[in-house]
Amino acid sequence: MGAILLIRHGQASFGTGDYDRLSETGFAQARVLGARLRRHLPQVDLVLCGGMRRHRETAQTALDAAGLSIGWEDDPGWAEYDHVAVLAAYKPHWADPARMQTELAATADPRRIFQQEFAKAITRWVSGAHDADYPESWTAFRARIAGALTRLRQRLDKSQTALVFTSGGPISVVVQRLLQLSDETTLRLNWTLANAAITKLIYSDRGLYLSTVNDHAHFEGVHPDLITYR
Repeated sequence: MGAILLIRHGQASFGTGDYDRLSETGFAQARVLGARLRRHLPQVDLVLCGGMRRHRETAQTALDAAGLSIGWEDDPGWAEYDHVAVLAAYKPHWADPARMQTELAATADPRRIFQQEFAKAITRWVSGAHDADYPESWTAFRARIAGALTRLRQRLDKSQTALVFTSGGPISVVVQRLLQLSDETTLRLNWTLANAAITKLIYSDRGLYLSTVNDHAHFEGVHPDLITYR
């Protein structure tokens, strides 16, 4: 059998001027992830990134730590949904990141408040009742991820291993597709995906199957401080 490892990026830089870059914790997570890949993967035949800076930084850092000289390719099909557009459709004044940060900073717990508001924004997007408000609807996003997965599977020969450095949204949608989950359950799954965690798919001539979800054992016990979800 072959394997596809969907890897969520390391922690990004929430609350800064450029979210789409790894935090120091994110780089540390990627190095620990790479050490695990070095111990457990005999070979890697293909590496893809979703095209975002946080995907690329996670990939390069992990591959360096794993001692793998293989290069990676960008496939924007694995990019995350536009969270700024999703938020702006729900709270138009949050289209201005500075204004959003100022408003959140005035609260007692900015991260908690942001998460609450973001969950409401995502629920609105997924409902399908306001598709015209978004550059990419939830249905279109799911179709994009399905297309990226199909393209990847078509590139792989028997018993090969591919790494895909992506985000929580695409990983959740793949799991939804393989397990036939509801949208509501898929959203709950998305909130639980740890940074730099591995979701493993296996494939053969008989089909594509889910093997593990959200595996972040490389942090548990030795590096519990590196377990983050945002």
